[in-house]
Amino acid sequence: MKVAWIGTGRMGAAMAARLLSRGISLKIHNRTAAKAKPLITMGAEWADSPAIAARESSTVFTMVTGPAELREVVLGPRGVFEGLARGGILVDCTTSSPGLAAEIAARGEEMGIACLDAPVTGGDIGARDGTLSFMVGGEAATLDRVRPLLQIMGQTIVLQGPPGSGQHTKMVNQIIIAAGMVAMCEGLVYARAAGLDLARVLENVSHGAASSWSLTNYAPRILRGDFTTGFAVRHYLKDLRIALDEADRMNLCLPGLALAKQLYAAVAASGGQEDGTQSLVRLLARLSGRPWESTGPG
Repeated sequence: MKVAWIGTGRMGAAMAARLLSRGISLKIHNRTAAKAKPLITMGAEWADSPAIAARESSTVFTMVTGPAELREVVLGPRGVFEGLARGGILVDCTTSSPGLAAEIAARGEEMGIACLDAPVTGGDIGARDGTLSFMVGGEAATLDRVRPLLQIMGQTIVLQGPPGSGQHTKMVNQIIIAAGMVAMCEGLVYARAAGLDLARVLENVSHGAASSWSLTNYAPRILRGDFTTGFAVRHYLKDLRIALDEADRMNLCLPGLALAKQLYAAVAASGGQEDGTQSLVRLLARLSGRPWESTGPG
């Protein structure tokens, strides 16, 4: 199977590396060529455009920043659809808008190209360890053709429905995480102000009803003072905006989502847009006049 990979940011590079480690030959392209160098060192072949990468491939994966970038690399000049031949498959792992996923699938159908929207969850750890969860929109037969590749990168692969369904499911995921991240950070701010030993607190609450992926993976980073990105605030804000736009389109009232978007917008505005999403704890601490960077429990 000849495979092309477009987008070698933190998540895309880790996912592509999993394929290379299993002997899959990759033609790769990224807007910033320097970010592709580690994959080239592993044996990937550079292509000067998405179209060139797709031209000699039967399957193309895209993992870019968001809807605008996805539209450019798939539908734009020198994009994937200029190079991918009839009978090819496009698997988009970007977190994007359901409407754009449906548009790309419709264009692909006209060209004889099968398309899947397959965003992921599991963060940088899941991408590195091959434990991602794929949420897929498209045809079952197309998914069956690429399932062996997805299984190298993830453990959970679920077909959710027609084109756009994978993106809708990713919005569900992000909405649930949004309120959970606020709650987790508020809980840690409370524990610190109460003079508790945060490691001991986590030992208790991580094994009870409050347990969550975010608590397990992000709270220890907070305790270490590690606010580097596993998933950057600016990317998460993009997702929350898409979710809010979709909620507005469906006339839904989702106040928890709206609050999380406002709080993360404040984190970004204060200079934290490239920090990890766990950096929300510092904003919440400052709002209570208890800077997280200070020493001591309170």
